[in-house]
Amino acid sequence: MQIENIEHHGHEVLEMMIESGESYSNQSLRAAIDEKFGLEARFYICSGGGMTASELIETLWAKDKFTGTPDAFVFDPANRCNH
Repeated sequence: MQIENIEHHGHEVLEMMIESGESYSNQSLRAAIDEKFGLEARFYICSGGGMTASELIETLWAKDKFTGTPDAFVFDPANRCNH
């Protein structure tokens, strides 16, 4: 029996970041995502799905969701889409 992978919405990652109150590096965010959602987790956002944690992080950077540098950043709630 094969278990289907469930995709998580990118908003779940952003909420995790807000709740932690921490700043992240690309590497520490990837580790936090892996710990919370699992190594095989996939993610989707309004513009696409099937993303790995690394692909999600890259996409969120491209969409200006983070404030800071790749070594120290936070999610800027002002950049949240409301859907």
